[in-house]
Amino acid sequence: MLYARTTATNKIIALNKKIRAIAGGTSASKTISILLYLIARAQGDKEKTLTSVISESTPHLKRGAIRDFKNIMQGHRYWNDKRWNATDMIYTFETGSQLEFFSADQADKLRGGRRDRAFINEANNISLDAFDQIEVRTKEFIFLDWNPTSEFWFYEEILHKRNDVQFITLNYKDNEALSPEIVQSIEARKNRKNWWRVYGLGEMGEMEGKIFTDWEIIDEVSHRARLERYGVDFGYTNDPTAIIALYYYDGGYIVDEIAFRTGMKNRIIADVLNDQERAALVVADSAEPKSIDEVRERLSPGYEIVGVSKTKSESKDKTWKKWSIDLVQDQRISVTKRSLNVIKEYRNYMWKTDKDGKIINEPEHEFSHSMDAIVYALVSILKKPKAQPAVQTTPVQAYYGDHDISF
Repeated sequence: MLYARTTATNKIIALNKKIRAIAGGTSASKTISILLYLIARAQGDKEKTLTSVISESTPHLKRGAIRDFKNIMQGHRYWNDKRWNATDMIYTFETGSQLEFFSADQADKLRGGRRDRAFINEANNISLDAFDQIEVRTKEFIFLDWNPTSEFWFYEEILHKRNDVQFITLNYKDNEALSPEIVQSIEARKNRKNWWRVYGLGEMGEMEGKIFTDWEIIDEVSHRARLERYGVDFGYTNDPTAIIALYYYDGGYIVDEIAFRTGMKNRIIADVLNDQERAALVVADSAEPKSIDEVRERLSPGYEIVGVSKTKSESKDKTWKKWSIDLVQDQRISVTKRSLNVIKEYRNYMWKTDKDGKIINEPEHEFSHSMDAIVYALVSILKKPKAQPAVQTTPVQAYYGDHDISF
């Protein structure tokens, strides 16, 4: 697949100052256009150069910029396996110039050697200190890109405070290579004010509609963490099935992504759960009793799957959804950095708004899948226990001790 030169590409090529900042909406071709430009520069170098592509984590790089880079190189028939060092994530071009990938959580890389060019992908997800370490060690120029979901250090510390900064905004209309189907899908969301402002027009969004806040991204699950639950939100054709593991550690909860994809049949869901190192109670959407039964039939000994309780009396004057979200928001939540879909949905999980932009207490569906799986798992632990006669103890209750799992 050849990647066409678009208006977005032309606007990016025209930038000529040291700091080249690009905010933009979905499908605006920010990342692809920047990579196309960096590849072309490396292929045309008269002297060897080093270009660094940086993102918040290695999993994010592999699923994002590295995959895009390989697709571009292979689509244009530039790729040579012998020139790719997969261990160090470095590609060496015929000119001798190199393009390397590393994550902003690698302190030795940030404070290491110098480079000629740099590209910080989704710059709003790294710290100002990380930017400073990269920028002072970059000779020619540095690209930044992001979706403008909220202001961050660029707006406060860089824009209008230096004379070597250029800032442009792109949206899907700058990408003529988009298929009519994708354009139609984007424009179908014009009535969703906050979404359209950020992802349609590429303009600064209003973050008061964000549902969950203050979650921490961590390297990995501590070996001292206790596995509590697996959460499952069923999907199939259009929506993905989301499976998460939930751990308790040091007064808070850790979320680790297990699966997030479409087309998962119930037998595959069961196989994924059976492949985990430890068994735990699985809590899923109670609106899918048939799926729960089919998964249960295939689970290994030590597992049980139940539907989450959605008792109306628990939520009183709130919808169950709003009540359960509030319950989860009261907890200290951490997410492993490999949980890319969980992180993406967490950052984009928003309350719906009416035609005037007023928030209503109903979540948007688009980024709800792993969020729902987390809610199901946590609610099963956090809800107030129902009064039970001491003699009434089910086998599952005995297995899981003093946790309330009376569904």
